[in-house]
Amino acid sequence: MASADQLKALLKSHLEGDDQRFFSVAMQLAAHEAKLGHGKLAEELRALIDEAKCRQAPGQPTPINRPRGELANLLTVSYPKVRLGDMVLDEALEQQIQRVIREQRYAMRILEHGLSPRRKLLLVGPPGTGKTLTASSLAGELGIPLFQVRLDGLITKFMGETAAKLRQIFEATGQTRGVYFFDEFDAIGSQRGLANDVGEIRRVLNSFLQMIEQDRSHSLIVAATNHAEILDRALFRRFDDVLHYELPAETQIAALLRVRLIRFAAKGISWKRLAESAAGLSHAEIARAAEEALKEALIHDHERVTEADVRKTLVERQDVAGRLKKNS
Repeated sequence: MASADQLKALLKSHLEGDDQRFFSVAMQLAAHEAKLGHGKLAEELRALIDEAKCRQAPGQPTPINRPRGELANLLTVSYPKVRLGDMVLDEALEQQIQRVIREQRYAMRILEHGLSPRRKLLLVGPPGTGKTLTASSLAGELGIPLFQVRLDGLITKFMGETAAKLRQIFEATGQTRGVYFFDEFDAIGSQRGLANDVGEIRRVLNSFLQMIEQDRSHSLIVAATNHAEILDRALFRRFDDVLHYELPAETQIAALLRVRLIRFAAKGISWKRLAESAAGLSHAEIARAAEEALKEALIHDHERVTEADVRKTLVERQDVAGRLKKNS
């Protein structure tokens, strides 16, 4: 049976016209019934929720419950339209992400049998390889908001405040279902005992470990880092899945360029030759090179983008990447 707090939250969200909060509480009720073994009731509740969402005005996303008060300084919210099909990933990684999406879509059925769908994810890999885009695509595929944690608001010189703010974020995961994205996660997840570590930082990490383990919400908690090697080992056990990102192979580079430019590409472009020119670049750098080639064509009133146009911008990105590596 629904708790008194859930019933009050359901009624309050309805009276305030907060559809996102209303659907979130309703999903919590459905999940609660599934855990109690009331599978038929849980499925009926979920069907009613899905039907209510479909009745909303066409093209209008479910309204976002925007963070208020101090949470507004900790979270930025968006409603991404990107889908998994917009990304170019290796087969194994794509299957991992698809599995998360499937388990979320069938969460009621999974919970009914005493199991938990994957929802705590750690994304590791070099910059620009698709980690942030993955968080966006998860939100887009599931039709829920993306809440990005603002590290500048979370981490203060008063570390006791940081732990308190962290708790506010985890409390929000239970109040509003969404994808909660911790980018540059190594800022709070680095190994305890590093030479430049301080006691308060360790306490913040311990707080995170405790909070993520105790979290029983229906939100997705996604953390991303470029430096997996410095993360505390205890973190890896707290996540349901660890997704590894790498620089794209030539076949992926060719596919990414084709997806970005096929509508504007001149005849005879060899995507394979272009992919060879882009070896070593990240997904983000390749996408930027494609956009630069397209912008140049538009500025010069060219109807099509040629292979030479794309190669030129790829070489420019290679030069920029080389200078950055040299100065790092």
